[in-house]
Amino acid sequence: MNSIIIIRDMQPEDEEFVSMCGHSREEAKESPIFIADCLEFGVHRKKWFSEKYQLGFRAKVALSDNVRAGFLYCMPIEISPWGPIGKDLLVIPCLNINEPFKGIGIGKKLLKAAEHEVENQRKKGIVVLAYDWKSDFWLMPADFFRKNGYQEVRRAKHPSGNYEEVLLWKIQKSRAEKPAFLVRNYTHNPISGKVVIDLFYNTFCETSNTETGRVREVVADFEDKVVLREYSADDREQFMNHQIPRAIFVNGKEISWGYEAPREGIRKAITQALNSEL
Repeated sequence: MNSIIIIRDMQPEDEEFVSMCGHSREEAKESPIFIADCLEFGVHRKKWFSEKYQLGFRAKVALSDNVRAGFLYCMPIEISPWGPIGKDLLVIPCLNINEPFKGIGIGKKLLKAAEHEVENQRKKGIVVLAYDWKSDFWLMPADFFRKNGYQEVRRAKHPSGNYEEVLLWKIQKSRAEKPAFLVRNYTHNPISGKVVIDLFYNTFCETSNTETGRVREVVADFEDKVVLREYSADDREQFMNHQIPRAIFVNGKEISWGYEAPREGIRKAITQALNSEL
């Protein structure tokens, strides 16, 4: 028997599901710290959703037999704190389908709902930042968008060699200008006798929200030994200047785990930097 799939704009009762990237309170038994952090720091994300709605942000939620199964975000490229850079386009920064509901056509229906927003908001097309993975990783696979009629615009190899970033789009007006990748602009400015943390963040992304909260907590434990400098991609001028939506630098060296920075990892990096200052 086929599932009944409904796509709707995010309702108040969907906010927690969307703001926690499809996670639920029930998962707390397996990952209590992670879920607690999602709930605590997710308030910033809900605020971002509310503030940007009037500027064209939309979240589409999929229900399969009345169970929340996935979601998609789309927004004008001019307000996206995740990139890419462009104009008169909508951008899809993330499309997520929960594991039990993959393979039944939900992703395609979510895409169609986002594409209708192109007409509603009178944009020239829609663009997505996707990935050609060396492994079978789930996040935004470029092949999915190709199969749904999206054409490649630009491609770049990631320094890790694990994947390639791919900009793909579907345009409705031939005069649409091709979007561009972000180009990082970062220079470390040391402070003598101090460990300097340069924190780049945005409140749109759950991962960024969570690690931002963790960085602030850990840095506070070191008191005046550490200087925290924050750069918010929510501030458009600041974002365009640096073009970094999310990153943590400790004395100019970037630290990352591919997921939310763990408190113990942040603490270890700061402690090592302090020891090297001695």
